[in-house]
Amino acid sequence: MKCIAYRGGYKYQLKESYTVEIAIKPAQDIKTPFIWLDTAGKLTLENGYAWDGPSGPTIDTLTFMRGSLVHDALYQLMRENYLDHDTHREAADRTLQQICLEDGMWPARAWWVYWAVRWFADPAADPASTKPLTRAPKGCEERTVEG
Repeated sequence: MKCIAYRGGYKYQLKESYTVEIAIKPAQDIKTPFIWLDTAGKLTLENGYAWDGPSGPTIDTLTFMRGSLVHDALYQLMRENYLDHDTHREAADRTLQQICLEDGMWPARAWWVYWAVRWFADPAADPASTKPLTRAPKGCEERTVEG
């Protein structure tokens, strides 16, 4: 039987690589298939990177998209233990707020976005909360696939 293994929960996918300078500077370069973060704070997200956009009771506006992209990538690095959750989570949340402001989000909304992720998003950065691996079609559930 020919099976696939995938993770759901994504709404958006980059169609061009994107690079931004951020304040988070790891002790050593981090390189995953889609996310690179060097010791100088240069974050590169590769073409094809998928993310779920702004989360919670919000609207996916243009002033929120770039911030959500960078924030989701940083949280993914925390979930995958490339960045320490306790050390870098607040800086990731501040990076989200800063990028939203740079992109023209109203300051009151950017303040609310920051506090919403501070209060409610901790589980999303927890290594225990990776998206489940799903196998298809029916009958592939018992097969093991690295994921």
